[in-house]
Amino acid sequence: MKISTLRIIGVSYKNASAIDRGKFGLDLTNSKKILEEAKKLGIKSIVINSTCNRVEIYANSHNYQVLIDLLCKHSKGSIKSFEKIGYTLKNKKAINHIFRVGTGLDSQILGDFEIIAQMKKSFKLSKSYSLINPFFDRLFNSIMQASKRIKNETKLSTGATSVSFAAVRYILDNVENLKEKKILLFGTGKIGRNTCENLVKHTSNKQITLINRTEDKAKKVAGKFKLIVKNISVISKEIEKSDILIVATAAPQPTITKKQITGSNNLIILDLSVPKNVDENLRTNPKIDLLDLDYLSNITDLNLNKRKKFIPEAETIINQVKNDFQDWVETRKYAPTVNALKTKLKEIQSNKINILKKKSPDLNEESANEISDHLIQKITNQIANHLKESKEFENELKSVRTIFQLDSNE
Repeated sequence: MKISTLRIIGVSYKNASAIDRGKFGLDLTNSKKILEEAKKLGIKSIVINSTCNRVEIYANSHNYQVLIDLLCKHSKGSIKSFEKIGYTLKNKKAINHIFRVGTGLDSQILGDFEIIAQMKKSFKLSKSYSLINPFFDRLFNSIMQASKRIKNETKLSTGATSVSFAAVRYILDNVENLKEKKILLFGTGKIGRNTCENLVKHTSNKQITLINRTEDKAKKVAGKFKLIVKNISVISKEIEKSDILIVATAAPQPTITKKQITGSNNLIILDLSVPKNVDENLRTNPKIDLLDLDYLSNITDLNLNKRKKFIPEAETIINQVKNDFQDWVETRKYAPTVNALKTKLKEIQSNKINILKKKSPDLNEESANEISDHLIQKITNQIANHLKESKEFENELKSVRTIFQLDSNE
């Protein structure tokens, strides 16, 4: 695959609100449908990256519209809406973008390394559908390598916050007598689990209750931290008893509406879901303080300026890994020809040694092979280096194939 066939389409926090980008959100079922349809359309490689901050599709395709159509068909987004808030990238701009996304430099919260875990998961899903070619395999492994190096070799992640921690940070900074407050966490998916862990780690609150549509999943999380679990059937009663409600359900429509809010107590609601899972009409209730993902992500982070100092170090690592990747891409342009030449020379070597053996039965075949192998390697290396540095690459490549009579399919 050539870089010129790499295309990215997406919607992100930079140009779309949580509500707008939530419409383009993709769950696992719809992601699988896109992969299945892409395969039928002849797309060889495609990876879907759907998080709370962005929805992006990376694919080897010459046609943006095919990808946009797939996204809109399997989400609640429309083509008209995408034209207003979406973006498209190709070639080297696409490469630069995907490296910054995977390393946390393009995250809504700088240095958020949760994104690379999501990308790994999406990569594995595409691989299970045989939708990862060598180019994509190398690209994503390079991004993972860069992310790991930045995490280990810089302090970009020092004090770095995820969405889940941003919610807990807000609670710590704005709620008095937190130990006495009752907290209800609704939803125990990845964000819910991370939020739960941060609540336990950073607060001394012992009054945390978990509710999930699948109660067994909530019990599994609660068991780890010795928390209370309630059935979803009593959610209204639990909300009525709570001071803080954290919603992380990731459903396609609101899971918390006026129906569930029956009490008259003051209530802080933190909606960490994309699309939003708390009915916006609850904002009219003077007793409710409703905060969504965009608000939480824009909270002034005391560590932000400290982390910004390490951006140049992170970019140096990205450039090193990206340059290695680009070199690999360049090498692949002439690798088939060099390999075909090596095969041709090996055939000549074998035939010549067989002839010599007939003429000279005492021939040291091992030494003859060793000497000729060395010559073959030297010839192919010199040609490879010449092609790599050539300013007229295509013509030079054609000449090599013509001189050595290499078949175009080799």
